Amino acid sequence: MRSLATLLLLSGCASGSQEAPPAARPNVVLIVGDDQHWGDFGFMGHAGIRTPRLDRLAAESLVYPNAYVPTSLCRASLATILTGQYAHQHKICCNDPPDGVDRAAMLPFLRNSPTIPRLLQAKGYKSFQTGKFWEGHFSNGGFTHGMTLTGRHGQEGLVIGRQTMKPITDFIESCGKDPFFVWYAPMMPHEPHNPPERLLSKYAAPDRNPKLAKYWAMCEWFDETCGQLLDHLDAKGLRENTIVAFVIDNGWIQETGPVRTTRGNFAPKSKLSPYDGGLRSPILIRWPGRAKPGLHPDLASTIDLAPTLLRACGVEPPAPMGGLDLLGPPLARDAVFGDLYVHTSKDVDRPALNLTHRWVREKDWKLIVPQEGRPELYQVERDPHEVKDLAAAEPARVEALRRRLDAWWSGR
Repeated sequence: MRSLATLLLLSGCASGSQEAPPAARPNVVLIVGDDQHWGDFGFMGHAGIRTPRLDRLAAESLVYPNAYVPTSLCRASLATILTGQYAHQHKICCNDPPDGVDRAAMLPFLRNSPTIPRLLQAKGYKSFQTGKFWEGHFSNGGFTHGMTLTGRHGQEGLVIGRQTMKPITDFIESCGKDPFFVWYAPMMPHEPHNPPERLLSKYAAPDRNPKLAKYWAMCEWFDETCGQLLDHLDAKGLRENTIVAFVIDNGWIQETGPVRTTRGNFAPKSKLSPYDGGLRSPILIRWPGRAKPGLHPDLASTIDLAPTLLRACGVEPPAPMGGLDLLGPPLARDAVFGDLYVHTSKDVDRPALNLTHRWVREKDWKLIVPQEGRPELYQVERDPHEVKDLAAAEPARVEALRRRLDAWWSGR
């Protein structure tokens, strides 16, 4: 398997070529993958999964391979991407309300938060929501246009990618010369894993579990839809003045056993877990002429996306958005943080009552602190699957990292 740096060099990512600066008020397209492992791309070194369109995007982008989502659960993670805040700040930390509590009780949190589309409206932007969106009507997120009107996952918006890309292309056409923000968050490669037979046949093999083959085919199907969107930008002459960003909402490791061991068909150290299999995601940002393509090992987080995109569009992020500008590496940090919660809320208004874990990665070291039980410590570059817990052998490091984690948020 080739290294990430080698793959990006071969595809031209480190060429350093510059194009003419684009005009003011760039368009923004934010692509959000759903339930996909951070390594399941050609540009991240996967030997089997084919992702040629995202590989090409990586070759044209700033690439942060050591990026994280603070919370490995889709609703909380998507809210963080939109608001630039941690779950304990925006309070959207669980997928569902407590039993007997209507979902409407959870909707004011995003409705009353600063979000990318809401803040861009002041600069004359139109915005379009598609795909995953847990917050009821698209306007609750500040979108001027959208597909989701009600429901849990995204309801009407979930046809995007799997059935059609036309709503996005129609929206872009309707904008004319007005700048736009597109939220493309298809339920892909998320279950159901039902890829087209033409793709599944590429991955089906006697020595490969059928569940794994279906998941791998879903990854390529998602890649195809990203290519369709990128091709449309090119066809309309919008490439030069459009920022394209890519991230995953949370990780996934396909469960291949006969019995489910988690809430879904994912392995324990992925979605809903404090491990890199659930938390890590590459971040890509393409902005021709303004963002020099290249690989950056800096620790990045999805709290950085909102302030980065807003500043690029001429909007100063409000104080609650404490992330860094990803367009200006090297980043002035040596640590990233996160918090995890139960799937179904115990208390809508008090995130700490739903908390299961806090975590911090400082340089190469990652500390996981559960609400119950002992901390775990991993040296993630040497042990990317987090197999060898070094907490007992490194008590001083555990204590130092725990103090740093408490200074970030105490969990109370």
